[in-house]
Amino acid sequence: MQKRLKGPRPTATPVLESTGRSMSPHQIILGVDPSLRGTGFGIIQIAQPFPKTLAQGTIKCSPAWERSRCLGKIAQELRAILKQHHPTVCVIEGLFFAQNLQTALIMGEARGASLAAMAEAGLEIYEIAPRKMKQAIVGYGAAQKHAVGKMVQRMLHLAEPPAPDAADALALALTFSHENGRLSLSAPKRI
Repeated sequence: MQKRLKGPRPTATPVLESTGRSMSPHQIILGVDPSLRGTGFGIIQIAQPFPKTLAQGTIKCSPAWERSRCLGKIAQELRAILKQHHPTVCVIEGLFFAQNLQTALIMGEARGASLAAMAEAGLEIYEIAPRKMKQAIVGYGAAQKHAVGKMVQRMLHLAEPPAPDAADALALALTFSHENGRLSLSAPKRI
Protein backbone atom coordinates (compact mmCIF):
# COMPACT_ATOMS: atom_id res chain seq x y z
CA MET A 1 0.00 0.00 0.00
CA GLN A 2 2.82 2.40 0.92
CA LYS A 3 4.54 1.66 -2.41
CA ARG A 4 1.38 2.62 -4.32
CA LEU A 5 0.97 5.84 -2.35
CA LYS A 6 4.57 6.96 -2.94
CA GLY A 7 4.71 5.94 -6.62
CA PRO A 8 3.64 8.04 -9.63
CA ARG A 9 0.03 9.06 -9.66
CA PRO A 10 -2.08 7.43 -12.36
CA THR A 11 -3.62 9.85 -14.80
CA ALA A 12 -7.05 9.55 -16.32
CA THR A 13 -7.24 9.11 -20.06
CA PRO A 14 -9.97 10.96 -21.98
CA VAL A 15 -12.89 8.73 -22.89
CA LEU A 16 -13.47 10.32 -26.29
CA GLU A 17 -9.86 10.20 -27.44
CA SER A 18 -10.14 6.86 -29.25
CA THR A 19 -13.07 7.66 -31.54
CA GLY A 20 -10.89 7.48 -34.64
CA ARG A 21 -12.50 10.65 -35.97
CA SER A 22 -10.60 13.83 -36.57
CA MET A 23 -11.59 16.46 -34.03
CA SER A 24 -10.87 19.28 -36.47
CA PRO A 25 -13.92 19.70 -38.69
CA HIS A 26 -13.51 19.74 -42.43
CA GLN A 27 -13.90 23.19 -43.95
CA ILE A 28 -14.99 22.32 -47.51
CA ILE A 29 -17.45 19.44 -47.88
CA LEU A 30 -18.60 17.79 -51.11
CA GLY A 31 -21.96 16.03 -51.09
CA VAL A 32 -22.85 13.60 -53.90
CA ASP A 33 -26.24 12.08 -54.74
CA PRO A 34 -25.33 9.47 -57.40
CA SER A 35 -27.64 8.52 -60.23
CA LEU A 36 -26.94 7.41 -63.79
CA ARG A 37 -28.96 10.17 -65.50
CA GLY A 38 -28.68 12.92 -62.89
CA THR A 39 -25.88 12.87 -60.30
CA GLY A 40 -26.34 15.74 -57.88
CA PHE A 41 -23.40 17.51 -56.27
CA GLY A 42 -23.09 20.29 -53.74
CA ILE A 43 -20.08 21.89 -52.10
CA ILE A 44 -20.31 23.92 -48.91
CA GLN A 45 -17.72 25.78 -46.89
CA ILE A 46 -18.11 25.93 -43.14
CA ALA A 47 -18.56 29.58 -42.16
CA GLN A 48 -20.35 31.73 -39.61
CA PRO A 49 -23.20 32.48 -39.18
CA PHE A 50 -24.18 29.81 -41.74
CA PRO A 51 -22.38 27.59 -44.28
CA LYS A 52 -21.55 29.10 -47.66
CA THR A 53 -22.49 27.34 -50.91
CA LEU A 54 -19.47 27.14 -53.23
CA ALA A 55 -21.04 25.08 -56.01
CA GLN A 56 -24.07 22.96 -56.76
CA GLY A 57 -25.60 21.28 -59.74
CA THR A 58 -26.54 18.10 -61.52
CA ILE A 59 -24.37 16.05 -63.86
CA LYS A 60 -26.95 15.17 -66.51
CA CYS A 61 -26.70 12.39 -69.05
CA SER A 62 -29.04 11.87 -71.98
CA PRO A 63 -31.34 8.84 -71.87
CA ALA A 64 -30.03 8.01 -75.36
CA TRP A 65 -26.49 7.52 -74.04
CA GLU A 66 -25.23 4.06 -73.16
CA ARG A 67 -24.37 3.46 -69.51
CA SER A 68 -20.62 3.43 -70.05
CA ARG A 69 -20.72 6.94 -71.53
CA CYS A 70 -22.76 8.20 -68.57
CA LEU A 71 -20.36 6.64 -66.06
CA GLY A 72 -17.41 8.25 -67.83
CA LYS A 73 -19.09 11.66 -67.76
CA ILE A 74 -19.92 11.35 -64.04
CA ALA A 75 -16.29 10.56 -63.16
CA GLN A 76 -14.92 13.25 -65.49
CA GLU A 77 -17.22 16.00 -64.17
CA LEU A 78 -16.52 15.10 -60.55
CA ARG A 79 -12.76 15.23 -61.19
CA ALA A 80 -13.15 18.75 -62.61
CA ILE A 81 -15.25 19.82 -59.61
CA LEU A 82 -12.64 18.40 -57.22
CA LYS A 83 -9.82 20.27 -58.98
CA GLN A 84 -11.73 23.55 -58.89
CA HIS A 85 -12.93 23.55 -55.27
CA HIS A 86 -10.47 21.26 -53.39
CA PRO A 87 -12.86 19.73 -50.83
CA THR A 88 -11.28 17.86 -47.94
CA VAL A 89 -14.07 15.34 -47.46
CA CYS A 90 -16.88 13.79 -49.48
CA VAL A 91 -20.25 12.56 -48.31
CA ILE A 92 -22.17 10.23 -50.61
CA GLU A 93 -25.72 8.99 -50.27
CA GLY A 94 -25.83 5.54 -48.73
CA LEU A 95 -27.32 2.56 -50.48
CA PHE A 96 -31.03 1.99 -50.41
CA PHE A 97 -32.70 -1.31 -51.07
CA ALA A 98 -34.39 -1.18 -54.45
CA GLN A 99 -37.07 -3.69 -55.28
CA ASN A 100 -35.85 -3.82 -58.86
CA LEU A 101 -32.48 -5.56 -59.21
CA GLN A 102 -31.69 -3.80 -62.50
CA THR A 103 -32.24 -0.38 -60.86
CA ALA A 104 -30.00 -1.35 -57.95
CA LEU A 105 -27.21 -2.42 -60.33
CA ILE A 106 -27.39 0.80 -62.34
CA MET A 107 -27.38 2.93 -59.17
CA GLY A 108 -24.40 0.94 -57.91
CA GLU A 109 -22.52 1.67 -61.13
CA ALA A 110 -23.13 5.42 -60.82
CA ARG A 111 -22.09 5.29 -57.18
CA GLY A 112 -18.93 3.40 -58.17
CA ALA A 113 -17.97 5.98 -60.78
CA SER A 114 -18.43 8.71 -58.18
CA LEU A 115 -16.45 6.85 -55.53
CA ALA A 116 -13.59 6.16 -57.95
CA ALA A 117 -13.20 9.86 -58.81
CA MET A 118 -13.18 10.84 -55.14
CA ALA A 119 -10.82 8.05 -54.12
CA GLU A 120 -8.37 9.10 -56.86
CA ALA A 121 -8.31 12.57 -55.28
CA GLY A 122 -7.45 11.06 -51.90
CA LEU A 123 -10.54 12.36 -50.12
CA GLU A 124 -11.98 10.92 -46.96
CA ILE A 125 -15.32 9.45 -48.04
CA TYR A 126 -18.34 8.97 -45.80
CA GLU A 127 -21.84 7.73 -46.51
CA ILE A 128 -25.09 8.81 -44.94
CA ALA A 129 -28.36 6.94 -45.41
CA PRO A 130 -31.10 8.89 -47.22
CA ARG A 131 -33.50 8.55 -44.28
CA LYS A 132 -30.89 9.84 -41.83
CA MET A 133 -30.17 12.84 -44.05
CA LYS A 134 -33.89 13.67 -44.36
CA GLN A 135 -34.36 13.27 -40.62
CA ALA A 136 -31.46 15.66 -39.95
CA ILE A 137 -32.55 18.30 -42.47
CA VAL A 138 -36.36 18.15 -42.43
CA GLY A 139 -37.04 16.31 -39.20
CA TYR A 140 -38.85 13.46 -40.95
CA GLY A 141 -37.04 10.47 -42.47
CA ALA A 142 -39.56 9.95 -45.28
CA ALA A 143 -39.69 13.60 -46.38
CA GLN A 144 -40.32 14.42 -50.03
CA LYS A 145 -37.61 15.94 -52.25
CA HIS A 146 -39.30 19.36 -52.38
CA ALA A 147 -39.27 19.55 -48.57
CA VAL A 148 -35.54 18.80 -48.52
CA GLY A 149 -34.97 21.48 -51.17
CA LYS A 150 -36.89 24.12 -49.20
CA MET A 151 -34.98 23.40 -46.00
CA VAL A 152 -31.63 23.45 -47.81
CA GLN A 153 -32.62 26.80 -49.31
CA ARG A 154 -33.35 28.17 -45.83
CA MET A 155 -30.27 26.71 -44.18
CA LEU A 156 -27.89 28.00 -46.87
CA HIS A 157 -29.78 31.27 -47.47
CA LEU A 158 -30.15 30.57 -51.19
CA ALA A 159 -32.31 32.79 -53.42
CA GLU A 160 -34.26 29.77 -54.71
CA PRO A 161 -34.46 26.07 -53.96
CA PRO A 162 -31.76 24.01 -55.69
CA ALA A 163 -32.64 21.32 -58.23
CA PRO A 164 -33.79 18.12 -56.46
CA ASP A 165 -30.58 16.11 -56.97
CA ALA A 166 -28.38 19.08 -56.02
CA ALA A 167 -30.58 19.71 -52.96
CA ASP A 168 -30.01 16.14 -51.78
CA ALA A 169 -26.25 16.53 -52.27
CA LEU A 170 -26.19 19.82 -50.35
CA ALA A 171 -28.33 18.22 -47.62
CA LEU A 172 -25.77 15.41 -47.31
CA ALA A 173 -22.96 17.97 -46.89
CA LEU A 174 -25.00 19.88 -44.29
CA THR A 175 -25.82 16.70 -42.40
CA PHE A 176 -22.15 15.74 -42.32
CA SER A 177 -21.14 19.20 -41.07
CA HIS A 178 -23.67 18.92 -38.24
CA GLU A 179 -22.70 15.35 -37.34
CA ASN A 180 -18.97 16.09 -37.55
CA GLY A 181 -19.30 19.26 -35.49
CA ARG A 182 -20.70 17.51 -32.42
CA LEU A 183 -20.40 14.26 -30.60
CA SER A 184 -22.75 11.78 -32.17
CA LEU A 185 -23.66 8.24 -31.29
CA SER A 186 -24.38 7.44 -34.93
CA ALA A 187 -21.45 9.00 -36.77
CA PRO A 188 -21.39 8.88 -40.59
CA LYS A 189 -19.89 5.65 -41.89
CA ARG A 190 -16.46 6.06 -43.46
CA ILE A 191 -15.99 4.05 -46.66
